[in-house]
Amino acid sequence: MERDIYDEDHEAFRDVVKEFVKRYVTLADIARWDADGEVDRDTMRAAGESGLIGLSVPEEFGGAGMLQDYRFRAVVNEEIIAAGAGSLAGAFGIQDDLAVPYLVHMGTDEQKQTWLPRMATGEVIGALAMTEPGAGSDLRGIKTTAKKVDGGYIVNGAKTFISSGATADIVVTFVKTGEGDRPDAFSLLIIETASEGFDHGKKLHKMGFQGHDTAELSFSDVFVPDANLIGGREGQGFVQLMMNLPLERLSIGVAAAAAAQAGLDWTLTYTKEREAFGQRIIDFQNSRFALADIATTVDALWAYLDRALLAYRDGKLSAEEAAKVKFWATEREWDVLDACVQLHGGYGYIMEYPIARAFLDARVHRIYGGTNEIMREIVGRQLAGKR
Repeated sequence: MERDIYDEDHEAFRDVVKEFVKRYVTLADIARWDADGEVDRDTMRAAGESGLIGLSVPEEFGGAGMLQDYRFRAVVNEEIIAAGAGSLAGAFGIQDDLAVPYLVHMGTDEQKQTWLPRMATGEVIGALAMTEPGAGSDLRGIKTTAKKVDGGYIVNGAKTFISSGATADIVVTFVKTGEGDRPDAFSLLIIETASEGFDHGKKLHKMGFQGHDTAELSFSDVFVPDANLIGGREGQGFVQLMMNLPLERLSIGVAAAAAAQAGLDWTLTYTKEREAFGQRIIDFQNSRFALADIATTVDALWAYLDRALLAYRDGKLSAEEAAKVKFWATEREWDVLDACVQLHGGYGYIMEYPIARAFLDARVHRIYGGTNEIMREIVGRQLAGKR
C-alpha cells in the first residue's frame, strides 16, 4: 500500500540521507561500531555536517528548525535501518528525540545558546538519564539527589541503562530536589560528563544494539551550576518528562515500523534468491502465505504510524495515543521479524545477516521508553476514566 504523507521536501531530504548512508554506513562501519560498542564521533560529526541530526534545533542555533514535523526524522530512521544500521539509528535517536528536545522546548536562552549549536553539528553528544538500579518505569522511586548549595547543586546517586551514556558530553538527568515523591520534588539538570565526581561507569554488554553504547553512570558530589537547571525552575522535572514522552514513544514506534519494513524487504530478497528442493523459497505456498501476513501487517503498521506522525505534527498526539503507538508498533515489529527470521532458516540465526541483528535489536523496543505493560496500563486507565 502506497504511503502518501511525504512531500517533495521530505523526498529530497531522503536523497541526502541515502547519500550519507552510501558514504558512511558500510558493512565495515557497522562491524566497527559493533566491535567498539559505540558509534564514533567522526560519524556523528559527519551526520551533523549532512544535516541528519539536530533537525528540531531552531535555525538560529544551527539546526533545521523542524520543531514539529517528525516526518524528517522518520525518513532518517527508515533509510538508516534499511541499511542494517540499527545502532546508528539508535544513536541519532538519543540525540534528537531524547536529549535535544528538552533544550529546544524547555531550556533557557542561555542553555540553548550554550549547547544546541554544538549538538546540531554532532560536536556535543547528549543523553537522558532517568532509570536507576532500583527504579525503572517507576520514576518516583529514584534515589539520585541534588542538594541545593550556593550557586548550584551537589548531585549524588547512580543511573543505569543509559543509552549514549559512555560517549555523552552532557546528560539531562532526572534528580530529586525535594522531599517525598510528589511531582514537584523532581527536577532536570544538565550534567557535564567532564565534571569532577562524574563517572561514566562501564559499558553494558547488551543482547542487541551492539554498536550503540549503554552505560551505568554515577555521581559523587558532582557540582552542577544553577545555569544548568532545565528551564531555570526547580520542581518541574516530572512535568517536563511527561511533556516529552509522546515524542519518545512515537520515535520508538517509527523505529519499530522501519525495522519491520526492512525485515520484509530483506526477506523478500532472500526468499527469491534462495532455493530448496529445486525451487525458490518463495515458491512454496507456506512461504507465500507467511509473506502475505507479514506484508499486510507492515502496511497496517505504516497506516497507523503515518496517522500518528500527522497527529504529532498538528500537536494532537496525546500521551495515551503515544502509548498505544509504542506498544502496538513494537509488538507487531516483533511478530514480523520473528517470522522473517524463520523464513531465512538457519541463515536467519547468523549475525552476518541483517535480519539477525534487527531481531535482537527489536527485543528492547518492548522494554525501554516505558515497558509495554506500562503502556497498556496508561491506555487502560484512560479507558476506565482514571487519571
